[in-house]
Amino acid sequence: MDISEKLKPYRYQITITIVVLLSFSLLFYAAPHFLTILAYFWPLFASTTFFLVAIIAFGGISKLSTEDHGEKVGEGILDYVAGRTEHIHEAQTLLSE
Repeated sequence: MDISEKLKPYRYQITITIVVLLSFSLLFYAAPHFLTILAYFWPLFASTTFFLVAIIAFGGISKLSTEDHGEKVGEGILDYVAGRTEHIHEAQTLLSE
């Protein structure tokens, strides 16, 4: 039996594999290098990193400040928006003490 006869049932898979490999090789050949992309976008990466560090830093500070007042985070704002004045008056009396 000839080798081509054994490969005939797999001709579609072999053709698709060759086409995919050629597409990837052309894509890698035409694509810019990683350092070129990094050099172009470094201000965006730097500002995003700075912004995330600032969020983490201020998030940790604000958790400490809300723990001192003894209320859950955002509970006072939710009560104010919902119009529950009894909790607002209790919070004001606790703060004035």
